[in-house]
Amino acid sequence: MKILIIGGGGMVGQKLARSLATSPLSDGDEVTLFDMAFPPEGAPAAKRVTGNVTDTAAITALAKERFDLVFHLVAIVSGEAESNFDLGWDVNMQAFRTFLETFRAEHDASGGAYVPRIIFTSSIAVFGPPYPDRIPDDFATNPRTSYGAQKAISELMLTDYIRKGYMDGLAIRLPTIVVRPGKANLAASSFFSGIIREPLAGMEARLPVPDTVRHWHASPRSAAGFLRHAATLDLDKVGPKRALNVPGVSCTVAEQIEALRDVAGNDAVALIKPEPDEVIMTIVKGWARDFAPEKAIELGFTADKDFASIIKTYMEEDMPRG
Repeated sequence: MKILIIGGGGMVGQKLARSLATSPLSDGDEVTLFDMAFPPEGAPAAKRVTGNVTDTAAITALAKERFDLVFHLVAIVSGEAESNFDLGWDVNMQAFRTFLETFRAEHDASGGAYVPRIIFTSSIAVFGPPYPDRIPDDFATNPRTSYGAQKAISELMLTDYIRKGYMDGLAIRLPTIVVRPGKANLAASSFFSGIIREPLAGMEARLPVPDTVRHWHASPRSAAGFLRHAATLDLDKVGPKRALNVPGVSCTVAEQIEALRDVAGNDAVALIKPEPDEVIMTIVKGWARDFAPEKAIELGFTADKDFASIIKTYMEEDMPRG
């Protein structure tokens, strides 16, 4: 099977590529990674293609290779999409429409024989308040950020292209992925990883929100697992609604910190320094806190059992040694 990972140089893309190299979905899998850059000594792949998702010629060239399975992971993250309005819409919505059109063109050129499976990483940012205690599968999207609006529109576009038969696929609404290795990115949620990653490295971490903030999390390992499962799922069982809430761990920042204390001790926790940030607090107020993802669980999606497990996964797989 020919597989393409758009955003294959990023954290989730690399995690997925390593998983596919270790445990292929089928005999003879051939994985191509596409991104603006790749980490040194990164995940193995048959081919790495350097390019920008906004480059129509580059995306058209990829579509002509007629991949069987495409994971579309690339996006401008939440904080940057909010601060750089034009860039967020160009990358997260306009470029995704171009992507869909290039693959539709290959479908048409094949006389309808080419119907790739597209797995798109959406986000829980498609939801907005007011929320129930736990968000059910039929809760309406009502984004309160540019990033959420861009993801919600992309979900609708993908669903319509699937309805027309140009492709098949599924949008996965990822929880906030923690603990992210490496340096903090421009996502407003970056601190959720920072208050774990930096103390484990003996460094101070800034906490910009009250410890009463509750949020929905999953590990990078679980994110790769969601994508793998979606790639082989009988999509007829999903039905016409092709955007899915997946399992995760709901916990407060205080509960995150206590999990860190259990795993790494008081010295690590002492490195977390409260530094309120009104901009981040305003964004966080509009975020979802807990879900009841019954459809995804019924379909066999699984995630981490608790936040301590998420920390331990980071320590096992991604924490720098020494």
